[in-house]
Amino acid sequence: MRLEYFIAKRLITTKNYKSSISAPIIKIAIAAIAIGIIMMIVSVATGVGLQQKIRQKIAAFNGHVIITNYDDNQSEVSVEPISIHQSFYPKFKNIEGISHVQATASKAGIIRTETAFEGIVFKGVGKDFRWNDLQEYIVAGRIPNLKEALNNEVIISKYLADRLQLKLGDKFNTFFMKEEGNKLPNLRRFEIVGIYNSGFQEFDASYIIGDIRHVQRINKWSKDDVGEFEVFIDDFSKIKEKGEAIYAEIPPTYNSRTIQEKYYNIFEWLKLFDFNIVVILIVMVVVATINMVVALLVLILERTQMIGILKSIGADNWMIRKIFLYNALYLIIRGLLWGNGIGIGLLLIQKYFGIVKLNPENYYVTEAPVVIEVLPVLLLNLGTIVVCLLVLLIPSYIITKISPVKAIRFD
Repeated sequence: MRLEYFIAKRLITTKNYKSSISAPIIKIAIAAIAIGIIMMIVSVATGVGLQQKIRQKIAAFNGHVIITNYDDNQSEVSVEPISIHQSFYPKFKNIEGISHVQATASKAGIIRTETAFEGIVFKGVGKDFRWNDLQEYIVAGRIPNLKEALNNEVIISKYLADRLQLKLGDKFNTFFMKEEGNKLPNLRRFEIVGIYNSGFQEFDASYIIGDIRHVQRINKWSKDDVGEFEVFIDDFSKIKEKGEAIYAEIPPTYNSRTIQEKYYNIFEWLKLFDFNIVVILIVMVVVATINMVVALLVLILERTQMIGILKSIGADNWMIRKIFLYNALYLIIRGLLWGNGIGIGLLLIQKYFGIVKLNPENYYVTEAPVVIEVLPVLLLNLGTIVVCLLVLLIPSYIITKISPVKAIRFD
């Protein structure tokens, strides 16, 4: 055992250590480290969780990249059809990292009941639709059966169902305007077989999802005509790169947009969370470091006579500084253990019980999502230890200024 570590361990385990003048300051330093790591873990887990959850919701309704006709249509509805006979459908062969391609079509309409009416967008989907992404948002019922003959089953958002006073199993009339303005609208009577609640107001207030064949018939398209293709990628961090590759691969008469481009404002808002997380990390590390500096200075002053004795018997300055740095490391680790235990515990409670609720109109989710990953937690702990010890090298320099003669006489 190294001498510096041996002396530091004896200082930590001695009874005087726990009842000394520095004891309250040491407890404050440990608490500061614990609170700091709690705030850092929670901020990273909730910030990343919110970003991932919002990205997942947007992708569930749009895919990661949307391929459409190259026109000036800015609405959410399909105007000009695209043939499904494409080199990239049902699978991109020349681009890696694409997990799924699905064909959809949308049509604007109005739901009319006895007591209310609402404008909606009917999103027509086929057998290739990836329901797994929406499954977690279905709060009642089931998904429509699209594998058999054309039927009138749809899923509707809880938001629309409440506003229209509809429930599972109800049937309602939906009117779709024809291109010729002087003709009567198309009428479809749909049946609610499922209710979803994504918490994303922009989607919940608009979309009902059903069979794509309804849109094809209303628009007088063939069975091979669709409105757009939705492409899913494996790694969201490469969405810009994959979006450019997809654009280069599709015919020149088609356009492609990533969801980052389509929902630019939302993704710019999400980037602010990265800045907020960095600010919180810096502030917490600074606060914890300041408290550790104070605690170390008090420990050094309290052990001035011991420092003088060690110097008088031949100990060099660096050896003595390491004794106090070992002591500080012990305090940091204690604080980190408490902080990690409490912080991860709070995150697990939120993950499984959803205690903290959020306003979906502002945050697009109904409760604060969390993502607990081992690597970020380890990096936060390691970073805290490294930064604190590096900063503590500065106040430990005061040991070099202590004279053995004066220190032994110090009282």
